[in-house]
Amino acid sequence: MTDVRCGADRCLIDMLSLIHLLMLIQMLMLIQLKFTSECTMKIGILTGGGDCPGLNAVIRAVTQTAMREYGATVMGIEDGFEGLVDGRWRQLGERDVNGIIGLGGTILGTSNRGDPWHYPVRLPDGSYEIQDRSQDVLNNFRKMGVDVVLATGGDGTMNIAKRLIDHGMPVIGVPKTIDNDLSATDQTFGFDTASQIVCEAIDRLSTTASSHQRVMVIEVMGRYAGWIALHGGMAGGADMILVPEIAFSWEHVFANLQNRQKNRHRFSIVCIAEGAHLPEGGEVIRELDNRRTDAKQLGGIGAVVAKRIEEGTGIETRVTVLGHLQRGGSPTAFDRLLATRYGTAAARLACTGQFGVMVSSRHGEIKAVPIKDAIAKTRTVSLDNDLVMAARSLGVSFGNE
Repeated sequence: MTDVRCGADRCLIDMLSLIHLLMLIQMLMLIQLKFTSECTMKIGILTGGGDCPGLNAVIRAVTQTAMREYGATVMGIEDGFEGLVDGRWRQLGERDVNGIIGLGGTILGTSNRGDPWHYPVRLPDGSYEIQDRSQDVLNNFRKMGVDVVLATGGDGTMNIAKRLIDHGMPVIGVPKTIDNDLSATDQTFGFDTASQIVCEAIDRLSTTASSHQRVMVIEVMGRYAGWIALHGGMAGGADMILVPEIAFSWEHVFANLQNRQKNRHRFSIVCIAEGAHLPEGGEVIRELDNRRTDAKQLGGIGAVVAKRIEEGTGIETRVTVLGHLQRGGSPTAFDRLLATRYGTAAARLACTGQFGVMVSSRHGEIKAVPIKDAIAKTRTVSLDNDLVMAARSLGVSFGNE
């Protein structure tokens, strides 16, 4: 009887030991899973080129996703590629990015004169010398100890990113530009906000134009692409939209505005892209800045067109240049969401080792595309674009008919 009881006790002890062993194994497996799911990487992020609504939303999304989902460290590089040339960066944490989703500009700073292969160095006499500082970038990349740099910017930033990739530096691109001119993505963040600002400006100009029976010319940004003029102009109800992709003539511009006046329209709004070409040829260049890779600074076509309209039609004409108003202020809800989606996707690509790509929006889905595809060509307005055709159906003139 005692032997039976002892055998049962030993069996119970063995079962309990087995249960404890299984629990220990399960605990070890959970610990291993936790560590293997975490990313021990260090990620750098910079914002290059012109400032743009939505940049802080990207910084926030990258930082929080990398830290919370993967346990990664995020280093913020200051003033775009200048920070990599000069060796300026700082670690980002939750407190740095808390509450910045609706903040315009960028907490890291930016620069459109930071091309490492075309870097302006100020000399003692106040002049500038262009130097190749690309080796400093590669050296500082190693010194910072990051595994990859997330470069947030437009075509200039992506071109620099591609050259750094060719020199062996891991980079992931995040598409940002109010111009919306990057190929391989349907839309860049910042564009929606800029278009909204143009729309609101036209709303305000329309009331004063109507009061005085004037033509109002509004000059908008976009460089070599007419997306802001097209979208902002259409949303604001512009009567004429002049873009770089569609050649216009003075005869058609004058005739269209005079016909509107004859048909008792009290005013007309002309929305013109800064990069539109004059009928006699060429863009209007405000100044040349050789410290930039692309030295041309466009601007001033609005004043030229307004003067010619008044001379050619006799209608009182005024011009408004929106300029950097289109870059400033809080991003729209659309841009906040798009920037957040780009940022979280970029952090995941970084922590899974997918380098040399740019996050992209394609038919509503966020994907990764090779950076070389993003800079293969400038994304411009096509003549068969549905919004161009809609504009023509509504009687909006592009100055060519």
